[in-house]
Amino acid sequence: MYGNYTCERCKRAIGFRGICLACREELKKEEILAWSEEKIQEKLQEVIQNIKQLSDWGSKTYDAACHLIDLRGVISEKMQRAALEAEVFELPKVYYHAPEDVRDGLIGCLMNTTDAQEASWLMQCLAMQGDDKALEALYELECHPKEWREKLYVDPSVYAQAGGWTFDKKGKRRTLNYDTCYPIIKADNKGNSPIKVARIRKEHCPHCGGRMMDMLVVDARDKRLQFLGVDGVITATCCPSCVLYEEGGFSRFTLDGESEALPLEIGGIGEEASEEMYREMEENSLVLGEEPVPLFYETQSDYSCTIGGFASWVQDWKYLTCPDCGKPMRYLAQLHWSQIDDSEGTLYIEICPECQVAGMLHQQT
Repeated sequence: MYGNYTCERCKRAIGFRGICLACREELKKEEILAWSEEKIQEKLQEVIQNIKQLSDWGSKTYDAACHLIDLRGVISEKMQRAALEAEVFELPKVYYHAPEDVRDGLIGCLMNTTDAQEASWLMQCLAMQGDDKALEALYELECHPKEWREKLYVDPSVYAQAGGWTFDKKGKRRTLNYDTCYPIIKADNKGNSPIKVARIRKEHCPHCGGRMMDMLVVDARDKRLQFLGVDGVITATCCPSCVLYEEGGFSRFTLDGESEALPLEIGGIGEEASEEMYREMEENSLVLGEEPVPLFYETQSDYSCTIGGFASWVQDWKYLTCPDCGKPMRYLAQLHWSQIDDSEGTLYIEICPECQVAGMLHQQT
């Protein structure tokens, strides 16, 4: 029965003897972060030599490539050229900021394919490459669709979002993520961390009656967070229960730290949590890490908390539409519920800096 045992490492209640899945991931991460430069090059060569196995999500080669990219920030041009030559497109982040010859090869494959599924992967790969020529190619396909377009659910501008950007009807680029990433980690001493996760508010949710919470407060004036380009405080407010049932919840913030939740078009009502649970959520030990990490940090993890960089989408990527200006919002941070209250899934937080609106989105398998 769940809860009969405690994790031997973090003391979390679990249903089996040993260490929990989150701690197993943490131990594996520590092992990878301890790789020597020689070990990194060895793994890189293994990936290149077995590059076709990148199309197999369960292969050791696929895992090794993710470990190199996510935790060590290693993406080599040699690996990118090998992947293109082998026509392996199922791991798009391999092509992040690839050189021009690789970009041109991706464009050629995309324009010549007649297969909708292959086109889907190629558009994601080209989005990861992300330069102006990549934008031009996707914009061309937006304006003049190929036959395979009818078999896909969304436009090329949406596939561009996989690379952290998109474009409007005139082909103008809009950046949707940040080129710096910091981890949000547990610490014994919270000190003067510029972020606060899960802060209880006085007001109650008008739908379920539970407590409203500031799910994330970010003092962007901290030198580590200046990459956000916000001269003040970002506060994302919602009902932590009802947000699980919505396509997205929104709040409006002021740079002096105030925030107001915007009305929900409710599709489901959450269950009011106990005061004890709210306090437990608020008493989490999460703080901002001291040093930046790779942009795809732990994007294969189900337990990661980060600010900036790329999200670890549980399902497909999703950028909310700002309720004020109607433009796609920028991805800000992700909070895995298990790090706050032992629940499953991830809360993604996005912002529209121009309108000072925060958006919150829950995903769960």
